[in-house]
Amino acid sequence: MSHEPPDLDFHHFGVACRDLDRESQAYALLGYHVEGDDFEDGVQGVRGRFLVGGGPRMELLVPLSGRDVLEPWLAGGSRIYHQAFMTSDLDAALRALSGAGGRTVVAPVPAAAFQGRRICFVMLRTMSLVELIDSPAGDTVGPAVVER
Repeated sequence: MSHEPPDLDFHHFGVACRDLDRESQAYALLGYHVEGDDFEDGVQGVRGRFLVGGGPRMELLVPLSGRDVLEPWLAGGSRIYHQAFMTSDLDAALRALSGAGGRTVVAPVPAAAFQGRRICFVMLRTMSLVELIDSPAGDTVGPAVVER
């Protein structure tokens, strides 16, 4: 069965960790540096930081106090646990992935890391977790975070 692929541009890999500074120092050895300010997202239950360098952009994420959203990955030893894509039409991209057997695990919600633009998470049939990010009008890559 063939499905039309959604309009997507790679944005980052999500990395679950317990300490943003320690993780940032480890990635600095690989040529990465901080991109923008840290952010806190109470809806998602995480605090995060974007890193850029010689490879793909990384989003380091730690759980907020009392939240366990990252615990399944941390407990299981999975570090890079999602890949994220910008899309000019989040609803159409979500329909396309759902039509191909993807399961929505987080319905579209505003995200602190993206100036309140909507994100959602879809688990593909292959068990790959994908984050979709609404891109700003006319910009499919855009900045990761707003400078405060």
